[in-house]
Amino acid sequence: MNITADAVKQLRERTGAGMMECKKALVETRGDLDAAAELMRKTGLAKADKKSQRVAAEGTVAMARDGAGAVLVEVNSETDFVARSDEFQGFAQDVARLALERSPADLEALLALQADGIGIEERRRALIAKIGENITVRRFARLTAPTVLGAYLHGTRIGALVALQGGDPDLAKDLAMHVAAANPAYLDAAAVPAEILDKERSILAEQTKGEKKPPEIVAKMVEGRLRKYLGEITLLGQPFVKDPDVTIDALLKKSGAKVVQFVRYEVGAGIEKKQDDFVGEVMAQVAAQSK
Repeated sequence: MNITADAVKQLRERTGAGMMECKKALVETRGDLDAAAELMRKTGLAKADKKSQRVAAEGTVAMARDGAGAVLVEVNSETDFVARSDEFQGFAQDVARLALERSPADLEALLALQADGIGIEERRRALIAKIGENITVRRFARLTAPTVLGAYLHGTRIGALVALQGGDPDLAKDLAMHVAAANPAYLDAAAVPAEILDKERSILAEQTKGEKKPPEIVAKMVEGRLRKYLGEITLLGQPFVKDPDVTIDALLKKSGAKVVQFVRYEVGAGIEKKQDDFVGEVMAQVAAQSK
């Protein structure tokens, strides 16, 4: 029977199980999603069924490094209490180590990796069953530097890697610390998408409508403010955190170095957290009881 990739994806999202396990269950139930989910619950493969729908916006950023190569991985939990536990931290570190050793092509391949006969996905589900919280391996990045690699972890919530062509270990580490602190969105102006530039230019132009100056002056003002904006969001344009009088671009030129690639992870970045309205819930209950 032909099982579509979309059906496998739906079952994975519903159960939190691995791709091959989902496909096997769908084959056995002739493509019936409900029956497949029930079968996986019965066989213990879907212990994360309901918990997989919960928002996991806490967690940790783990790192593994070997010479000029390193990996960052973000593993999420529902609460900071669980994220700080030794068992959770150990799992995240093992995921980072395997990602470094095996170089998986993507997240799906990472979750399929095994160590000592136990897969990452199997361990993840076992943790969910034991701890009672949704746990997800959200993302990972692997960098290999041509010359030297800078790596920095700020506690367990922020991690940064910087791959350099030229330079030295001290410069690489300083740059990794800078990336962790300043959070640049792009490497340089050339890396900023055209639609981002157009949108910002439009906003700046709108802001100058009240300026009583000639159009050519206004145009120069807009471009000047746009350059300032680019200096804020690009790594090369930012002032160096350890010496704000020097830009990262100038620092690199002085050292004869070039940033080939960088990555920064922060726990929960981009995840929409559910905001609990305790007062609202109480008021709703009171209103319901008074009817």
